[in-house]
Amino acid sequence: MEILVVLIFLAMLFGGVYWYAGYSTRSGFAKDENQNFIPDAWEEKFSWFFSGKGIIMLVLGIAIGYTLARVIG
Repeated sequence: MEILVVLIFLAMLFGGVYWYAGYSTRSGFAKDENQNFIPDAWEEKFSWFFSGKGIIMLVLGIAIGYTLARVIG
């Protein structure tokens, strides 16, 4: 049960980071030269995190679904 809470927290945290990256570039708070909705300062340091966004969220979704199935059923 605790792992489910951790997985949901991670999904919300990562989703929030991805959302804020897009929000900060669209609103003009951060500079984005190549228009990919990732601030350039973040892109230099954490490019692996943003390039693997689809895989990271897919793995979290599968893990949450699997854990929910084990807890409920």
